[in-house]
Amino acid sequence: MLGDMADTASPAASAPESDSDAYDRTSDQAVDSKGRKIEAASFKRLMALARPEAKTLVLATIALFIAAGLNLSYPVFIRQIIDGVSGEEAQQVVNQAALVLLSLFALNGLFTAARSYLFTVAGERVVTRLRSNLYRSLVSQEIAFFDERRTGELTNRLAADTTVLQNAATVNISMVLRYAATGLGALGILLYTSWKLTLVMLAVVPLVVLGAFAYGRVLRRISRKVQDALARSTEVAEETLSGIRTVRAFAREDAEGDRYAEHAEEVFNLARSRARLGAMFGGGMGFAFGGAVAVVLWYGGTMLVDGDMSIGELTQFVLYTFFVAMSLGALSSVWEDFMKAMGASERVFQLLDRAPRIEPGGATIDGLRGEVSIAGVDFSYPSRSDVPVLQSLDLVLRPGETVALVGPSGGGKSTVAALLSRFYDPDAGSISLDGQPYLELDPAWLRRQVGVVSQEPVLFATTVRDNIRYGRPNASDEDVEKAAKAANAHDFILEFPEGYETLVGERGVRLSGGQKQRVAIARALLKDPRVLVLDEATSALDAESEHLVQEALDRLMVGRSTLVIAHRLSTVKDADRVLVLDHGRVVERGTHLDLVAAGGLYRQLVERQFLATETAGVDVSADVTLPSTSPVPSKAAAVS
Repeated sequence: MLGDMADTASPAASAPESDSDAYDRTSDQAVDSKGRKIEAASFKRLMALARPEAKTLVLATIALFIAAGLNLSYPVFIRQIIDGVSGEEAQQVVNQAALVLLSLFALNGLFTAARSYLFTVAGERVVTRLRSNLYRSLVSQEIAFFDERRTGELTNRLAADTTVLQNAATVNISMVLRYAATGLGALGILLYTSWKLTLVMLAVVPLVVLGAFAYGRVLRRISRKVQDALARSTEVAEETLSGIRTVRAFAREDAEGDRYAEHAEEVFNLARSRARLGAMFGGGMGFAFGGAVAVVLWYGGTMLVDGDMSIGELTQFVLYTFFVAMSLGALSSVWEDFMKAMGASERVFQLLDRAPRIEPGGATIDGLRGEVSIAGVDFSYPSRSDVPVLQSLDLVLRPGETVALVGPSGGGKSTVAALLSRFYDPDAGSISLDGQPYLELDPAWLRRQVGVVSQEPVLFATTVRDNIRYGRPNASDEDVEKAAKAANAHDFILEFPEGYETLVGERGVRLSGGQKQRVAIARALLKDPRVLVLDEATSALDAESEHLVQEALDRLMVGRSTLVIAHRLSTVKDADRVLVLDHGRVVERGTHLDLVAAGGLYRQLVERQFLATETAGVDVSADVTLPSTSPVPSKAAAVS
């Protein structure tokens, strides 16, 4: 063929982060595009996630406080049972206290269930909304954003990180309220019962609080590293599974398994460090609380011996001490979860807040004719700004005209197609549609006016009908079938048992290359764009499929402004003009015959294709005739 699709259009996947997504490595904190740390805002925003569920959370909180109040009443009745055993009418006192306790347990179970259900439902709604908003933010970003990131990283943010935030914004709020209410209530009762004994018990609290804060800061850094390592392992898995045919073809299953295991081991080592830190903190807190209880029992036992306290009162005091200890322990665990969430929230909020460089909105054009003008365009991919792809490119595509763009691989042909769809903006120069600059047009409207049929069209894992209807969701079934007929797809579709309801599989894996191309052409026909880009649309097909696809393309091109990136010689030969692109510059312009006669780069490309097809035994005489003044080299000459 006249040119390969392989262009300089594939930036390195490991490209550095853009300025707007910078990260302060010295302090392990995310920063915005102006270099401001976003740590302070993260906690407030973490709590703001739950605001839309305020009504549900209020009901859940009411149930929570009722359940907490019921919990605090248990030790009182336990004390009555213990002290009542030695008094008059002991059995009656014990029976009444036990009956009340049983009733309280039943009520507590009811309100605990209500609290659990309401907080869980609110949490699921929060994570659903968060994932939806994050996904909308992701799909609205410019193409350069995805050039610089791996899909696995983004899907990990969308799945794992949002789940961490869900727990922090709802379930953990429930735990904070529950244990704060229980702990403070128990503390108040303790102070009322014996302020001296309470002060002995509280001596350990400052140590617990200071330890929790120090632990939380370290944990947050480790948790962010765990989430990042998990994202990297997800990247490897996504990359390998999506390219499983290549992996299998090269028998690289073991190597890819080792690569994933290496990343999984990194996650494990970080998680082990986090577990070690948590174990040390938990053990220390357990010792502190146990020590406090031991001191309380010693001092309370002394008061019991002196007659200053009854056995029931001491039992009640110890139970409330356990309430306080358990509440502080639970709050420290919640603090741990909050620190994990803060580590995950930085990247999630960073993605949520990121404004796409190609912003939505702008003008539209009534009565669009489809004239495209590219004037003095320079372009380099954002991740490789030091490598120019296009230089001083000028191109005019008039309404109804077909312009062919040919040239060696890496010359920038597919980049021109990407610029026409405004996947990127040029570094210099301008692109306009009917005289209106691209920068002033609404990008979504613009892309609806530009249809692209590429060498490897992407189909979604849904039905044939839905794939054809993708560019025009409100199209009728009749319109879909009409487009399929024009694309030479209707007949093969009806051969499937489910017809148009046939599932095509991921990326259209259940269809052949020619079938996928014809479905893509039907999709473009139904979209009815004014500007059409054919990017190597038949280069990967066999002769029979190429004939059917080319026939469909000829119908698609009628009346449209068409840019053909070289794929089939007959199409190039019939183009109104041919532009030869080499190293990002247009080096030749003219008709097919003029350029062949000129004897430049275009003629070299034609001769190579002529020789390749002649060697393969294909008759190309109907496609091209080279001037006799410059004969094609013989096979022997070519070999020598």
